[in-house]
Amino acid sequence: MKKFYFGILFSLFIINSNLNAQEVLPKGLTAEEQGLITSFQFKGTQITPAPELPVRTAAQWEEVEYVVIRWTNEFQNIQRQIVAAAIQECKVLIATQNQTSVQNYLTSNGIDLTNVEFLNAPSNSIWIRDYAGNTVYTNDVGERALVDWIYNRPRPQDNLLPSYHADYLDIPLYVTDNSPNDLVNTGGNFMSDGMGNAFASKLILDENAAGNPYGVSVKSEEQIDLILKNYMGIDSYRKMETLPYDGIHHIDMHMKLLDEETILVSQYPEGVADGPQIEENIEYITNTFQTPFGNDYEIHWIPAPPSPNGSHPDNGAPYRTYTNAVIINKTILVPTYRPEVDAEALQIWEDLMPGYKIVGIDVDNTENLIALSGAIHCITHTIGVANPLWITHEKLRNVTTTSNIPVEAQIKHISGVEEAKVFWKESDETVFQEATMTNTSGDIWTTNLTIPTDAEEINYYIWAEANSGKSISRPLPAPEGFWTFNVTQMSTEEFAANNIQGPYPNPAKDKVHFNLKNISGQVNVSIYNVLGENLFNQKIDNGNGQITLNLNSSWSGIYLVIFEGEFGKVTKKLVVK
Repeated sequence: MKKFYFGILFSLFIINSNLNAQEVLPKGLTAEEQGLITSFQFKGTQITPAPELPVRTAAQWEEVEYVVIRWTNEFQNIQRQIVAAAIQECKVLIATQNQTSVQNYLTSNGIDLTNVEFLNAPSNSIWIRDYAGNTVYTNDVGERALVDWIYNRPRPQDNLLPSYHADYLDIPLYVTDNSPNDLVNTGGNFMSDGMGNAFASKLILDENAAGNPYGVSVKSEEQIDLILKNYMGIDSYRKMETLPYDGIHHIDMHMKLLDEETILVSQYPEGVADGPQIEENIEYITNTFQTPFGNDYEIHWIPAPPSPNGSHPDNGAPYRTYTNAVIINKTILVPTYRPEVDAEALQIWEDLMPGYKIVGIDVDNTENLIALSGAIHCITHTIGVANPLWITHEKLRNVTTTSNIPVEAQIKHISGVEEAKVFWKESDETVFQEATMTNTSGDIWTTNLTIPTDAEEINYYIWAEANSGKSISRPLPAPEGFWTFNVTQMSTEEFAANNIQGPYPNPAKDKVHFNLKNISGQVNVSIYNVLGENLFNQKIDNGNGQITLNLNSSWSGIYLVIFEGEFGKVTKKLVVK
């Protein structure tokens, strides 16, 4: 792959000197920038083709080599705390043109600079999440590169900072800067699960549609999806309605992917602010999409704190959020506001992410960052490690047996994988036992656990070592962090109800999908209308995997999909558009 540095050229456009002199720019547009946006040259002249080999976009919980920030004196206390926590986990790369001053400030506040590096590069604003590049890997775990979109602000120095990052690390940079791939997008409105699925608000559609103010080519949703596929390996790009009171429309202000199957979501009091639209969006996601493993998403809610006088964004208060957090290897930095509202939120984070070090950073008082419509995730970005040892695993949640419990993981490294193990223990024990995994096919490693017959709750994690000697665990903070599954006594029918998942999407139109997981025996599938009339029948011999049912074009309304077999009967409600 070819490397692209500073070939991105802007037309001779002179930004107003007052704008250049303004150091603290909001996450949104200033009034002056709003006047500049239609005449600003957002597109470059360098044609940057997509990567020649398939790429995978890293998830934010994967191993990080660098946290990158842009130093801003007005928020130096917040950034000092970010640096102090991050250097325990990785290197920190600070963009500044006043290195000596920043060094003196950090050292005078007790910060060890061993893991701090400086990048002499110009920039316009602190909001590096939106304009820095995103880490991708060829063939899942191969060559590391950055992908950079057109930044949706008239801030040319910000838009060029990914070129400095790529140059500093000597890695390729791919830029969506030229038609037909001239894509406007921002990092705060993008989340990837590392397995080809990504989430965004429909801002991505609006900013690349007809009449857009950026001068980029008009693109349909299908064309946008293709750009994300070619440049970032995104197979399923899931877009939600924008929120009425969020002027930025970035999803990182109200939701956070914690892993491939878990989403943390901001919750407002009933009927307040963006609460109703957020709930509709999450319902759309859970009704329409499955996790990469074919399961239902696990949704957790975390209260969105009001202002001290009880106001939310619908009454003009800042958009306070606990989801605008950043995961840095084994540490998670979470924005905080006031002790009386922070305690519950921090506890939720600790419960959901056991073993991780949860660090709260005040963004609302001494340095009021949140008033500019952003928090911790917004002012940080990460660059993944070179040569990642990548582990993906469908977590066990409930099992109905204590013997031969299958555990499977995909494990990949560019040098190959030497060995893998599952470590497990009963939740009230302190010592983990280990089970060796076997490479059964390709990158798939499996084992079967046998646990005590009276066990009720099991903690476990997966460990692997590459042929290169590198080793890693998943979750990363293991053994302090782990997954947990329960041993439950279920009837056959209850087991089937939990393991027949779907329908997806719901509402559906032409076809609908269900995921059957280890359902023994033949399965009969029937569809009935609300009058009890049988409209469809199909027999399935193998009750394991995804099935697709084609829907009659004349159907509309509510229908019942009934699964019958040795397990009994399971009924699912389907809405047909």
